[in-house]
Amino acid sequence: MPRNRQIYLLDPQQLPPETIAVTFAKTSRSPQSFREIAAELTEAKSADFHEKWVVGYGHSSVAEHAVLHIAAENISRLAVECLESNRLASYTEKSTRYQQWGLDDFYRPAELQNHLLQGLYEDTCRSLFETYTRCLEPVQQVIAAENPPREGETPSAWERRVRPQAVDVCRFLLPAAALANVGMTINARALEHAIRKMLSHPLMEVRAMGEEIKAAALESTPTLVKYADAVPYLQTVREALTPGLPAEPAMPAGPGETPWCRLLDWDRDADLHILAAALYRHGENGYAHAIEQVRNLSAGEQARLAAAILGSLGPHDIPIRELEFSFFVFDIILDQGAYAELKRHRMMTQTPQALTPLLGYAIPRCICAAGMETDYRRAMETARETYLQLHNFNPAVASYVVPNGYNRRVLLSTNLRSLMHFVSLRSAPNAHFSIRRIAHRMAELARETMPLLGDYLTTAPGESWQDVEKMHFAETKAGDQ
Repeated sequence: MPRNRQIYLLDPQQLPPETIAVTFAKTSRSPQSFREIAAELTEAKSADFHEKWVVGYGHSSVAEHAVLHIAAENISRLAVECLESNRLASYTEKSTRYQQWGLDDFYRPAELQNHLLQGLYEDTCRSLFETYTRCLEPVQQVIAAENPPREGETPSAWERRVRPQAVDVCRFLLPAAALANVGMTINARALEHAIRKMLSHPLMEVRAMGEEIKAAALESTPTLVKYADAVPYLQTVREALTPGLPAEPAMPAGPGETPWCRLLDWDRDADLHILAAALYRHGENGYAHAIEQVRNLSAGEQARLAAAILGSLGPHDIPIRELEFSFFVFDIILDQGAYAELKRHRMMTQTPQALTPLLGYAIPRCICAAGMETDYRRAMETARETYLQLHNFNPAVASYVVPNGYNRRVLLSTNLRSLMHFVSLRSAPNAHFSIRRIAHRMAELARETMPLLGDYLTTAPGESWQDVEKMHFAETKAGDQ
């Protein structure tokens, strides 16, 4: 008798995550259906299975079938950054565009409790939030004047269009201590790794968050995360490589260079490698033969092959994976607010330096147009001075007072596939202007290295990074080094 295809969901409301994981794992050796396997399992049997196979024999992939949805509330954006550094998870966090912060919506580090610097820290954070609040209305007036109501647009619709733009500008003042909520969906294998990283972190807040996430996860996955502990290796590496307070940097730029975005290294034959990989998939010969085949094509034939790969790509289509046979390495200086968006592109390999005020800060043009430049500069400089005092006590804690407007360095490695996604999303007109500037410049640099496929790395039309800089920034600092 032929067997009929069946596709169905295992209900997480009826089955614990660990039981679902065992159900899927057992199908490798059992002829039973998933429903039959699940019906025979108890939580105790599931725990025994994980102890034997996942813990004992190292079959960790089984834990990937156990998925948890974790809600973290009232954690600093510095802690959010640590949480979201884990690649294999999905996140949604409080938006700096659609929500406003109150004067006391900032984290108080346990390290500073009853310390002489506690008052200075709280006064500095409160000053930043006060300046943020004062800037909102005058900045919105500037933006409203530059963006009059469209024909047929209601007052409320106009308000909804203008208000987020004002909040986008004022976010430069929000410190890393600003409290946020974040929702995380993650499997138990990735969560165990995330917990280990958190428990090894230099900040007490992050270590406490790791303990609390572990405790919450144990309720649903009592076996799969119970052995997640601090990793001495991570602590040793950090201590060995962490320097003291660096000197103020100088970044001389050569002709045509932007010191805030440099393409350090790239695949000189990216076009060749990608085209060859595409032929390899649909051919029968080895990769070396495919490369030679591409080399022997005329320029027109190579162009037609490139067009076949990317020419019909629709706005919602995902490019083929062969685009990953390429690489670009960027060294970028961007404001912290922009980095908060960049870090969401977790398929890129990102190595950020610590958040400090040593690279200077950006000033949005609208801040100046609203008559708030003096207030803005005063708040930013106060944050810098407080950081320097806190650094002598605890460098990690000092980062809490650094506002979004300050710049930081990020080393980034990516491939054409991931870069195309980033550029498409972050150069769009509705993206924040800080990240738009970065996306435009990265695309420009990458296109210069790829005569064939570079033309398909498209940004939003009618705008360049120079346009963004002129329209939205009074000063970027990093570009002035």
